[in-house]
Order: sequence, then structure tokens, then C-alpha cells
Amino acid sequence: MSKPLVLVTEHLDDAALQWLASRCQVERVGYDTPEFPARLGHADALVIRTYTKITPDLLAASPRLKVVARAGVGLDNVDIAACAARGVAVVHTPDANTRAVVEYLFALLLDATRPRAFLDGPLEAARWREVREELKARRQLCELTLGIYGLGRVGSGVARAAAGFNMRVLYHDLLDIPPAGRFGAEPVPRDKLMAEADVLSIHVDGRRSNRGLVNADAIGRLKSDVLLINTSRGFVVDTLALADFMLAHPAACAMLDVHEPEPFDATYPLVEIPNIHLAPHIASATTLAHASMSWVVKDVWRVLNGEEPEFPASPEPA
Repeated sequence: MSKPLVLVTEHLDDAALQWLASRCQVERVGYDTPEFPARLGHADALVIRTYTKITPDLLAASPRLKVVARAGVGLDNVDIAACAARGVAVVHTPDANTRAVVEYLFALLLDATRPRAFLDGPLEAARWREVREELKARRQLCELTLGIYGLGRVGSGVARAAAGFNMRVLYHDLLDIPPAGRFGAEPVPRDKLMAEADVLSIHVDGRRSNRGLVNADAIGRLKSDVLLINTSRGFVVDTLALADFMLAHPAACAMLDVHEPEPFDATYPLVEIPNIHLAPHIASATTLAHASMSWVVKDVWRVLNGEEPEFPASPEPA
């Protein structure tokens, strides 16, 4: 019998790709190439990352398809309901990048709170004293209240790390998180979270109802010198409301790794606002995290081999 055909539409770690190629016929075909539509009709599996969109039209053009594998966590680009209706399994790597995102979050937090510089030569004593005074941090992390919006895998990891810095940690989540999973974080209503957070870190999932979750009302309750960090999804924040708030509160700061759309253009409301810092979706951009996400190929093989996958996608949230 011929080997099943797997189309890999975005980057995959070489070791995982070789493992899959020893079991299947593997073709690298970019989702934005002319060859992609023609190969869909022959594909038994698709391995994607962030920018391949799994839509009803794509599924209709893929009659042999048995599994869609997202080498990553979020499934915002996969129509899970449409896949289920066609009997197509969806698998992903829900915990592959948690540590990378937590690490990145604290890199941003320390960038914002601990000014620092490296010297490229000797300084006179007077200038030495001036530089030390200029680089003095206004507050330490142990003086700050960290608000976590969403205490899932990443949010709980952030709470655990924050405990090591002796931060006061508040969180708001739809679920009742058992105390053992809070790592010292205190559950509070949304409005209290917004009002008391010196740092607000957003870690909610991609369900449709989270679009615009951090809206004008929520943003308007923030402290005038808040640090807002979003490493979850771009669409959860009302960008127009955030732009207005940041322009009106120059002591505040927003650091955003995710955006709607990606990549954004010159019409993006948050461009060229001095206290808003935009990053190109790199929270999980480590060699280890990318390699870990690539091993979604093991679940591809399980499904193609008639076995149950280890990490099937949950039903699409409302």
C-alpha cells in the first residue's frame, strides 16, 4: 500500500519532519503557493502553524483528509466544527510553548521596570554617578500587583513565576481554579483586577466570545501608569480604546506581542504611539518551543494509523 500523503504548509523542525517522513509521504507545500490547492485533493493530513486557515472551502477541496495538525497551541485558524462535521480529527500541542511564553512575559516586564545600559568605555566619576542615578528603577517587582486575566496553562505559569519575585498576584478567570493551581494568586472580579493591577497580563483563549474582551470599559478602569502586556490573541483587546487610553495616560505602557491582523499595516490604530511597543508575535519563538510544537507529527501518525491521538482539540468554545 502507498504511504499516506502529509502536506506541511509552514515551518517544521527537521527532526520531527524526518520522523514523519520515515512513515508517510511528506511534501512541503506553502499555504500561499499555487501548488497548494492542487495538492489538497490528494492529502491525507495537513500540518500547519499560524497562518494556514482551515475553512469549510478548504475541507471541501480535501476529500481524503483525515487529520489537521496545528504545530502550536491556539486553534483560532482552524474551523473545528467544520472539521468535526467531515470526520477530520484536529490535534495540537497545548503545552509545548508555555515556558517560552512565561519567560518572554517576564523579559518584557523587566524591560519595562528595570532600565539598564552597558558602558562602551570609561566614565569620569561625576558622570558615573549621573548614569547610576538615571538608571535607578522606580519600583521593584515585589512592590507591584500583577493582574492575570485568564489562569490557564500560561497564566498559571506566570503566577508561579511571579511568586518567586514576591509579587502580589490577582487573577480573573471564567473557571473556579482549585487553590493548588493558583500558585498564591487571589481570584477577584474583573473590575477589581483592572483597578488594582500595576501590571495587567492577558492570557485568555481564542473562543469567539473573547473578541474585544478587554473593551473600553475594562481599559478605562486601569491605573494611569499601568503596564499592559498581551501575549494571548490580538483580537481580545479593543485597539481603538487602548490607543485612546495610552495617548491620554503617557505614564502608562502597553507591550503587545499579538495583533489583529498579522502582519499589521499603517492603518493599525496602535502604530506610532510612544508608550505602545509592538512585537512580531515572538513569545514562543525559541528553538526548544518550536521543536516541541513540531512533534505534533506523532499525533498525525496516530490518527493515520487508526489510533487515538494524545492531544486532540477540544470542541470549539462558544
